[in-house]
Amino acid sequence: MGIIYSQEITEFCLEGRFIDFVIKDGYKLKGLKLETLEGECYVKLAKPLRAAFDWRLPKGTWLQVVGIKKYDDKKSEFTLKAERVMAASSDLGRVATSTTLQEPPATTAAKAKPAKTKQTILMCQKSDCWKRGGKEVCQAFEAALSDRDLEDQVTIKGTGCMKNCKAGPNIVMPDKTRYSRIQTSQVAPLIDKHFADKRQDKSLESVEEFAINISNFNEVSAKISVIS
Repeated sequence: MGIIYSQEITEFCLEGRFIDFVIKDGYKLKGLKLETLEGECYVKLAKPLRAAFDWRLPKGTWLQVVGIKKYDDKKSEFTLKAERVMAASSDLGRVATSTTLQEPPATTAAKAKPAKTKQTILMCQKSDCWKRGGKEVCQAFEAALSDRDLEDQVTIKGTGCMKNCKAGPNIVMPDKTRYSRIQTSQVAPLIDKHFADKRQDKSLESVEEFAINISNFNEVSAKISVIS
């Protein structure tokens, strides 16, 4: 008579600091790596969560994860599958978490602007895509980002095969829109289409900086007038 193995299924709720995404095939989101009080763990995302998840989630963000925990007798291991992911609402246990991770800044009366997280363009760098002009397309993206002063907001990441070799070059934009057979002439319009808001933010920052400089100039001028 063979041995009968069973799986024990229970619900779980944990808090941890977001470390990184777990990606399959270079572009498919599968789950999250979290740092908890018990150490690093992998949480698989349910399919609806994968489709809706925001890739711009900053590393170090405290998350609360609720889902299903399965224990496999045969493998003597458990798996975690998230049904809900949200920002952690409490500070319990954070002090005891590994000090190798950056602690959240102390709350002050005047909050500083949060650091901007770079958006990522995924680009297949396997030989088939490269032979079909992938290298030139990559260089065109770098040039277009540089021309628009977006290098500090958008980055290009090479990936493994995207399983669409004959239609290369293949890319996936930060909003998960996928493009195939990309030509260098199409790069600039794609940048303008997907990152128009980034360029607008950059312009607003420049206007704000100019306004601050004018304010400082007026303040200095007023002091000089008083001295005179």
